[in-house]
Order: sequence, then C-alpha cells, then structure tokens
Amino acid sequence: MIFVTVGTQGHFDRLVRTVDEWAGMRGKPDVFAQIGPSDYRYENISAERFIDPGEFRRRVESASLVIAHAGMGSIITALELGKRILVMPRRASLGEHRNDHQVATATRFSEQGRIEVAFDEQELSLKLDQLEVSCDQDRLDPQASSHLIGAIRTFIETGHVRLDGDAL
Repeated sequence: MIFVTVGTQGHFDRLVRTVDEWAGMRGKPDVFAQIGPSDYRYENISAERFIDPGEFRRRVESASLVIAHAGMGSIITALELGKRILVMPRRASLGEHRNDHQVATATRFSEQGRIEVAFDEQELSLKLDQLEVSCDQDRLDPQASSHLIGAIRTFIETGHVRLDGDAL
C-alpha cells in the first residue's frame, strides 16, 4: 500500500493529483491519501480529508512507500518506522505555504540521503516509476547515540567536551 499524506494545515492538490494520475496510468489500486481540506475528487485512489494520529501511524506502518509534503511529522514518523518516503515540498510561490521552509527541509534531508525528494510534478512521477516500492529502509533510532550520550555526560561532569578533536 502507498500512503499519501499532506498534513492538516491545507490541501496540497498538486501532489495528490499527480499521484492519482500516476496510479491510474500504472494500475495501482492500493493507494490511500490523507488530503487535508481539499474538495478535489480523485479518480484512482482512496482519500479522506483527515485521519486521527493512531490511524496515521497505522497507515505509515502498513505502507510500502509514504509520499508526503515536507512536513517534519510525516518525515520523522516514516523514518522512525523504517519506511521509504518520497516528499514534494510545498512552494510559497504557488500559494501552498507562507514561505519555502519545506523546500529547505526537503533539501537538507535529501543531502543526508534519508529521503527521496521531488521538487515538481514531473519529477514526482519519474521517481514513483523508479522507486522499488516494497523496500523498507533502516529505522531511525529513537534513542540518542552512545557517542552523544558520552559527550553530554562528559560535559556535565567536566564543563567541556571534545568531539573529533574540536572542543565544544
């Protein structure tokens, strides 16, 4: 199952419409989308405007691929559950958000190699065709690393810490 989510703050018809058209052309019947306050009628996917947090988590857990806006909650939940995520950031120039912080978020996570990013509808369709939708990825560890815990412990005990040869 492919799970599409756009968050709760506004519709993101540009993203969902692209997935709907892709699902229709590729014969993908198992796509569910949380579409926010949109009145758009989709032809090839199942959709609901809003779902509760428990259902959101269950949908992510059962998904082979998550497609989302570049909201931190969507990205972090998918990574925590070891799900591959493809994001398309909302753009201020298209009236989809008040600024381009989602473009910055998507770019930063993409540079880390943790997510796939499509910056427009054409790239989204291409990446959907390229992705192996059944592959999960490594889960994001919900615990801090032993290196970070050790650095904090050293700082508390001594008032300073050294990481990679640099004093903090």
